[in-house]
Amino acid sequence: MKKYFIITYGCQMNRSDSERIANVLENMDLKLAKKMNDADLILVNMCSVRQSAVDRVYGLFPKFQKFKKENSKLKTVLTGCILKKDRMQFAKRFDWILDINNLFRWPKILKIRDGGQMKKNYFEILPKYQTRFSALVPIMTGCNNFCAYCVVPYTRGKEISRSAKEIIQEIKKLIKGGYKEIWLLGQNVNSYRDGLINFPKLLKAVNDIRGDFWIRFTSPHPKDFSEELIRVMAKCQKVTPYLNLPVQSGDNEILKKMNRPYTISYYKKLIKKIRAAFKIYRRGLEKEVSISTDVIIGFPGEREKQFKNTVKLFKEIKYEMAYIARYSPRPGTVAEKLKDNVPPPEKERRYKILTKILKETAQDQNKKYLGREIEVLVNEIKNQSLIGKSRHYKTVKIPIDSECRAQKTNLIGQFVKVKIIDISPWGLKGVLKK
Repeated sequence: MKKYFIITYGCQMNRSDSERIANVLENMDLKLAKKMNDADLILVNMCSVRQSAVDRVYGLFPKFQKFKKENSKLKTVLTGCILKKDRMQFAKRFDWILDINNLFRWPKILKIRDGGQMKKNYFEILPKYQTRFSALVPIMTGCNNFCAYCVVPYTRGKEISRSAKEIIQEIKKLIKGGYKEIWLLGQNVNSYRDGLINFPKLLKAVNDIRGDFWIRFTSPHPKDFSEELIRVMAKCQKVTPYLNLPVQSGDNEILKKMNRPYTISYYKKLIKKIRAAFKIYRRGLEKEVSISTDVIIGFPGEREKQFKNTVKLFKEIKYEMAYIARYSPRPGTVAEKLKDNVPPPEKERRYKILTKILKETAQDQNKKYLGREIEVLVNEIKNQSLIGKSRHYKTVKIPIDSECRAQKTNLIGQFVKVKIIDISPWGLKGVLKK
């Protein structure tokens, strides 16, 4: 039996795509290879948002050349977020470059095996879930925002929302199968709409499904965060008290250059409303919603004064996590036309300043967990410890005795009660409660 291996770069949407790809390949009688060099078909699901992500694909070519010398029948496929310019550059490097939206056509193109009757709607193709307890459920794809630094609208196309009925059916089946965590995915998740059903109504419908499970979602846009969504998110108890709300910059002028249609004043008021709603509708630790963000430093033309506005925002919001990216020009974006005039050493300096602030605020925010009992979804056993996530999306480490390791394996994918005994900026440490 031929074997396949998938390399996934990028966001959770890409991971979700890879789950559907895996199902298609296995319907073609391919089996997952444990190692890349054991595969007969290597598929790269690329992210095209930043140039550094594209460069990682180039870094694979020496391996591919080596593997093809060892296995003359080895074939390679490129898919994911691919610009036309990237297609031209990669055309001679891969045997096939395939559109993820045309996944139902792959069996005929690859000619490995028919693959049976395939659904023509991408969303109807069942995924091969990577875990038995946490599921990625795409509810929409594409983006209409055209941020200056991003290629997603060019690679994914315009926003397309999935049928609410399909989404609910898939989630009901997952919950019935024992899944404990549901991620609702979209490039701009809160712009979802299926007829009269918008994202808040969908969120409530998922929350109303019977069962003991958590709901998370990503990635929302500040401009589409309505009062209705704030209220529904806070009132629905299965929606975890965690939100990643990308700000990208703390300066209004830079936001305008990025084509981000909101001001910092609007963003801060939005955070204030979200925090206030959780204090009204939640109890205990749930009253404190954990906020993380995405930010780009060194965007073309970002002066020291403008960067200090981002510093000011970090100190004021007190993020518990932030994904800080050093700007790099991306061919095919509007920002590519702007002069990349912030030197790499200066970007690094700014990165360190924000990271230092984040470390301090995250440490301070985590103090409230000390001595408290929280619920944790166990993900894995690593280095004699159970590793999991809390409802606030905190990584929790639970040391276990070597003698108990085998016994504790059955806790993977289960909710456990944990008493927190130590904290760090990036996680919590606890002991299992009996």
